[in-house]
Amino acid sequence: MSALTTSSDGFLLHGEPFRIISGALHYFRVHPDQWSDRLRKARLMGLNAVETYLPWNLHEPEPGTLVLDGLLDLPRFLRLAQAEGLHVLLRPGPYICAEWDDGGLPAWLVSDPDIRLRTSDPRFTDAFDRYLDQLLPPLSPYLAANGGPVIAVQVENEYGAYGDDTAYLKHVEQALRSRGVDELLFTCDQANAKHLAAGGLPGTLSTGTFGGRIDEHLAALRAHQSEGPLMCAEFWIGWFDHWGGPHHVRPAEQAAADLDRLLSAGASVNIYMFHGGTNFGFTNGANHHHTYAPTVTSYDYDAPLTESGDPGPKYHAFREVIARHAPVPAEPAPAPSRKLPPTEVRLERRAALLPYLRTLEPAVRTQDPVTMAELGVHGGHVLYRTSVPASGDGLLRFAGGVGDRAQVFVDGAPVGVLERERHDETLPVRVPEPGAVIEVLVENQGGVNYGPRIGASKGLLGPVSFQGVALHGWECRPVPTGDLGAVPFTASDAATDSVPAFHQGTFEVESPADTFLALPGWTKGHAWINGFHLGRYWNRGPQGTLYVPGPVLRPGTNELVLLELHATTGTRARLTDTPDLGPENS
Repeated sequence: MSALTTSSDGFLLHGEPFRIISGALHYFRVHPDQWSDRLRKARLMGLNAVETYLPWNLHEPEPGTLVLDGLLDLPRFLRLAQAEGLHVLLRPGPYICAEWDDGGLPAWLVSDPDIRLRTSDPRFTDAFDRYLDQLLPPLSPYLAANGGPVIAVQVENEYGAYGDDTAYLKHVEQALRSRGVDELLFTCDQANAKHLAAGGLPGTLSTGTFGGRIDEHLAALRAHQSEGPLMCAEFWIGWFDHWGGPHHVRPAEQAAADLDRLLSAGASVNIYMFHGGTNFGFTNGANHHHTYAPTVTSYDYDAPLTESGDPGPKYHAFREVIARHAPVPAEPAPAPSRKLPPTEVRLERRAALLPYLRTLEPAVRTQDPVTMAELGVHGGHVLYRTSVPASGDGLLRFAGGVGDRAQVFVDGAPVGVLERERHDETLPVRVPEPGAVIEVLVENQGGVNYGPRIGASKGLLGPVSFQGVALHGWECRPVPTGDLGAVPFTASDAATDSVPAFHQGTFEVESPADTFLALPGWTKGHAWINGFHLGRYWNRGPQGTLYVPGPVLRPGTNELVLLELHATTGTRARLTDTPDLGPENS
């Protein structure tokens, strides 16, 4: 039996009136050694619950596998939440959006063009059912009915913005129920009549997502659902950033005033985000409305708790608001964490990328270019290589474009870049002689997480021709980044570099603490510290530093590795005590 039930105008927990005051905190965006700290700070702000999505693509990276360790040790996260006295709202998808790669749907699933995603198509629902068969048994002890902290579970996610297949929503509901999920189920949609109608499920609580116009959105919820709790399941108090755009902020006073309006109306709330965290590795998503726009590495979200876990202006403002409506712990608000003293890192060893990749065998050989999915590559980069039978000046044409960004080289020299964002399909090049080698390094910059373009192909998307003649006989090589110890670094005293290369340096740490990696003079690429993939950097901004969680560091010698895709004007990096997320939106 569900611990959380509904009355005509609110929630009951074990039969007693209860208001959910929750905050979003995605375990997979936070270093596991920091989960306890973030959960404690949630409680101290006055929250009685936390909410998290579950990324299907990480938990089941290949069909039939299940990953529940490290960054994905959800059972441990749930134990820590319960130990902190917090309830938990789970949002298992299958689709999560979350500005996350492919909206959390596995690459092996979305790469099948015949599957109709997020519908009653048995190929989709069967895959989700098999995932739940693996996922739910280890989570069962953490459901409230079994003494755990999970009091509610979401059915799908903002489905009204995508489709209207009620039979599909019913399938997801029954998939959860038939596997022992007895807790309260809810749907979540943008609070307008159309979305609520398309995404709602009779007999299941409907909740809304919105960031302002509180009275209007609550009225829309009530018009859709004549009785039961009013709940904003995503109260947007900030926003996310795209490369090349501004850093989005929302004034604390404005967000706090709207939170007060919500709570004064008797509504329950889940603050999105309480603590955003980071899109480590290759996990960021992208949008594609009029054009492709990848999301940055930081998911700070201008949240009450910053990316590095420090209370910001919203933390204190929200704590004051919550105290007017519910008990807030008497303990003082937490102070900012200690930061590493500023440190310079010299990257004195390097390995040029293209020569290194050419040594890796076997390459996948194809007559025409194939997509990353056809190569079994779910993220990162692929190098495509062939020779050109003709010489002279001409257009290199990429039928269908590239997914998502391609750097082109002729005999090892860079000659241009094509971007999905600009709908590029041609590049003028000079081929010096017949038999010259064309290489194309393609980067997957993140799968679209919202709308109909989820699962859009990556890599080279069609035939490639020069002077109108198709180029055949391709070698395809994924860029290996899982074991950086295999990279053949050698000492280098070059002050500048203009070709893609790995760079390595070391630095000393006396006592590990949070820090931020600044890369002045570097262009675009990826960074690892002690093998931990911090994410992408790009001098295009807005983001100017990468967050380095303290637990990634160790006393003594630490290693920094960069994969610089373009050029650097020097071989130094800086660890600083202050983040730079870029110029703010006005």
